[in-house]
Amino acid sequence: MSGVNNTSNDVDVDLGRLFASLVANWPRIVIVSVAVTALAFAVAWISTPHYKGETRILIETRESVFTRPDGNAESDRPILDEEGVISQVEVISSTDLLKRVAQKLDLARLPEFDEAADMSMLSRLFVIAGLLNDPSEVPPEERVLTAFREKLKVYRVEKSRVIVIEMSSENPELAALIANTLADEYLAVQRDAKLQSNADATEWLEPEIVDLRQRVKEAEARVASFRSQSDLLIGQNSTVLATQQLSELSSELSRVRANRAVAEATAQSVRAALQAGASLDALPSTLSSELIQRLRERQVQLRADIADLSTTLLDGHPRIRALRSQLADLDGQIRDEATKALRALETDAQTAQYREKQLVADLNTLKAESARAGDDEVELRALEREAAAQRELLESYLTRYREAASRRDRNYLPVDARVFSRAIVPAEPYFPKVLPITGAAFAASLLVMAIVTLLQELFSGRAMRPAAGGRVEPVEEVRMPEVEPIAPVVAAAPRSVPDARLVSDAGSVAAAKPAPANDAAPAPARTAALGEIGIERAAEKLIAGGASRAIFVSPEGDEAAATAVLVAREVADSGLRVLLLDLTSTGAASRPMLESAAYPGITNLLASEAQFSDVIHSDLYSDCHVIPLGTADAARAMRAVDRLPMIMNALTTAYDVVVVECGPADASAIRRIVSDSSEVLVSVLEPEDEAVAAAAAELKAGGYGRLTLVTPVGFQPPSTPGTGRTAA
Repeated sequence: MSGVNNTSNDVDVDLGRLFASLVANWPRIVIVSVAVTALAFAVAWISTPHYKGETRILIETRESVFTRPDGNAESDRPILDEEGVISQVEVISSTDLLKRVAQKLDLARLPEFDEAADMSMLSRLFVIAGLLNDPSEVPPEERVLTAFREKLKVYRVEKSRVIVIEMSSENPELAALIANTLADEYLAVQRDAKLQSNADATEWLEPEIVDLRQRVKEAEARVASFRSQSDLLIGQNSTVLATQQLSELSSELSRVRANRAVAEATAQSVRAALQAGASLDALPSTLSSELIQRLRERQVQLRADIADLSTTLLDGHPRIRALRSQLADLDGQIRDEATKALRALETDAQTAQYREKQLVADLNTLKAESARAGDDEVELRALEREAAAQRELLESYLTRYREAASRRDRNYLPVDARVFSRAIVPAEPYFPKVLPITGAAFAASLLVMAIVTLLQELFSGRAMRPAAGGRVEPVEEVRMPEVEPIAPVVAAAPRSVPDARLVSDAGSVAAAKPAPANDAAPAPARTAALGEIGIERAAEKLIAGGASRAIFVSPEGDEAAATAVLVAREVADSGLRVLLLDLTSTGAASRPMLESAAYPGITNLLASEAQFSDVIHSDLYSDCHVIPLGTADAARAMRAVDRLPMIMNALTTAYDVVVVECGPADASAIRRIVSDSSEVLVSVLEPEDEAVAAAAAELKAGGYGRLTLVTPVGFQPPSTPGTGRTAA
């Protein structure tokens, strides 16, 4: 195997050559597209037209606030969210509703809905032969429903409460009629459901109302009985009389205590003034006494008279003394009256104290009675609440019962849906649309044919070129001297050639220099150094080593090319898939394997004149396949030699071993076709030939460190062509 890392196998797509294939194959593309378009037009023209009827239903609350006793229908609103609308879609497409529509319109009589009603003779023959199922084995109702569902489409308009009913039919009037009938039946079903619900509610409410009336009566009787037994008399403000009296008595006690405190305080102030001999003018009790006020007025008058007389009379004058005596009597009278007022105040304070004690005793008595009344009142409130709850429930049931009964009698049960767009008879069929179908068929066929053409060009390898970053070696055209074609059987003189491998070191090969013609001594030494192997050993080496490519170099010319042929046939006989590629300038390797040299080959493939299936042929003597030199112009083929690495990769993928005969090529010439799994071999007829040693040394120096020299001496190939060989 070669130790050279080959980077020339990376390839890119040549877009110019790829799309040029569309121009080159345009007649075929157009013919196929026109044929497909004509076929599509014919099918669309003879197809039975189908019409579509569409009815739209809006799910909304139809109840009015004026038709409810409480004027509010919020509690009876249906669920109008997304799940509720989708549920109505399922109701419309339910089996029961479809059965009602089918029976109402008698769809079973129409062949469109019952294939067993009008079967053609061909269909009956297919049923008899067992190629089709007998539709009569299925119940008629199920056949009609199956056809009905296939033609019906019910869906919800996104982000809305609108339901669309689409019906397809061969009859435009029937399409519109079925869609409208289905919508009407849906509304009727909803109305019937409401009627049934209303009737069920009425039947349930009647016995409930009777029971509630009895329970309300009993509850109110218990309230009245308990009130009479507990002597809970109700006073003002709907309170118990004992509680009300307790409140009033507490207010009276507070007032008496306040009066007593005022009387005691006033008496204390008067007493203190009398004891201290102070003036009584500022005391409230003296100011409020009319007698004391008159005495005070008289006292003031006497003092004024004394003052007037003192201006003309002396103090000892009888008149002045008489006035002074009257004034002293007045002061005594005032004190006497103040003392009387003090005794009155003390009496009022004692009276208030007695009243206070009496009120406290009465208050304690009322407290005990109020506590007992509170317990009874709690029990009474519980009974009243029970009676009120029963009464409210009864009133609610009575209201609903009257409403349900009135709706039943007046037949007023609005459905929560309405048809706002009824189906009309369609004027044009929705299928088939001849022009759109024909145009689509033409565009699709053009696209498919263009893709097929491009894929064929890619798979043939004609649209490939080496990658821009890959290493491209210059290709040298190997020109060989004109020689006669080699025979299928190579006859050589018997010789003793050691079956050994070529030495691995480059120095021993490079040292094998050509010797003069008259010096025969060095030849045996050179032969021992080279160490050729036979055909069988070479085939075993390729099989055991797992090489995918065997690159043969024949320094001695076309006669040595027979070695590659013999090795390829030997490997093919072992059961592997083998192909021989002839890259010699004269086709020396492929001529013994084919009946004629005029077969297309590698030059035709490089020149884009043939595909792989055109250039691969079968060997006459083995199971090996061969690609000959070909018949194309060599100069044109050499201009496309950049595609050779890609061709080699494709062949390596398809075959186990690819044997390449390169003729007397050098290391730079074979670098393009050598890969990591390649084995480089040198064909040897005369080991003493100087060309063999020189070629081995040149390959060694070019980087191919391990070479194998193969000689066909002693190998006997088959003498007659094999039978049953066919071209690949």
